[in-house]
Amino acid sequence: MSKNKNILILNTGGTFNKTYNEITGELIVPCHNKAINFILKSSKIEYCDVVGFVFKDSLDITKSDRILIKNYIIKSHYEKIIIVHGTDTMDKTAKYLSKHITNKRIILTGSMVPHSISSVEPTSNLMLALGYIQSSKKFNTYIAMHGHVKRYNKLLKNRNRGVFECQI
Repeated sequence: MSKNKNILILNTGGTFNKTYNEITGELIVPCHNKAINFILKSSKIEYCDVVGFVFKDSLDITKSDRILIKNYIIKSHYEKIIIVHGTDTMDKTAKYLSKHITNKRIILTGSMVPHSISSVEPTSNLMLALGYIQSSKKFNTYIAMHGHVKRYNKLLKNRNRGVFECQI
């Protein structure tokens, strides 16, 4: 970690990162951080460290994966953490982290469309998370999607509409 980097971005995979596999014809979650690094570099953002691990579609994330994520965050000296996560189970991971970590600011974000297909939504959601985490003073767990940042239990995926919506 560099002295001037105060935000950790944990990349767990998800649709945000998916790329087209020319051999199988499928979208796969690659084991790299290229999409996130491209967004940060293009936006001239140098105050984040990016660490990738798990590298799964969120439907494949297990309790063991959530424990790995939790332990990594707990051991980390970072107070501000953004997790790039698949949208199908980001609420489950957020709920789990919220129960176990109370002394950090954590925001989960992702995308319904891979960065490799269209950069608009992944870039927008990551920038939303970055802006919010820099101004937030409360230790809590949030989700940042589609123009909203709310506590993890107040912003949920509407599977019929393909968008995250605020819950009252």
